[in-house]
Amino acid sequence: MTSTAHSVRLSPYWHGTSSTRDSHRAFRLLYGAFVLLPIIAGFDKFADVLANWSGYLAPVVTDTLPLRPEVLMRIAGVVEIAAGLLVLLRPRLGAYVVAGWLGAVIANLLALGHYWDVALRDFGLLLGALALARLSPQRSG
Repeated sequence: MTSTAHSVRLSPYWHGTSSTRDSHRAFRLLYGAFVLLPIIAGFDKFADVLANWSGYLAPVVTDTLPLRPEVLMRIAGVVEIAAGLLVLLRPRLGAYVVAGWLGAVIANLLALGHYWDVALRDFGLLLGALALARLSPQRSG
């Protein structure tokens, strides 16, 4: 009786077989998302169509800063619009800015003590922003 060696076959995702074309497609998908989504969310901080954004502010934020929650959310909207435009113009830098912003949003949600699902979703977005930064071409000069 001959014995055969059994080897575990790993998914091709573990072997680094992605092509340059696949990386470029992933970059374009993330690039479009991280340009548009922060800009849309930023403008909605002025309109409150998608959500009542002030309800997502932790009391530690509203108690610490001498601004009304609506004003804070409009400032957040300006930051988000600027971050989306930065991704448009300088994807690598902009992606890191978006990731940092999402980290701050997650910290705020954790301080709030609920909306754990939104914090988890934002963590996934943060990972996507970091992936965009890694896929972004280096800016020369």
